[in-house]
Amino acid sequence: MREGMIPTVLGTVVSASGAVLLSSKYKLAATGILGFGLAHVVLGAIDLIEHR
Repeated sequence: MREGMIPTVLGTVVSASGAVLLSSKYKLAATGILGFGLAHVVLGAIDLIEHR
């Protein structure tokens, strides 16, 4: 398995759950979860590109 794939997939799942929660009454927590997931996607993508 390529290095960086796990953080990218995990970040995608967390970002999707944060996006779903944006319509709930916990908007601040949902925004934090979404940002956390997007950070994982970016860092995982950097690893994927760096270790080709």
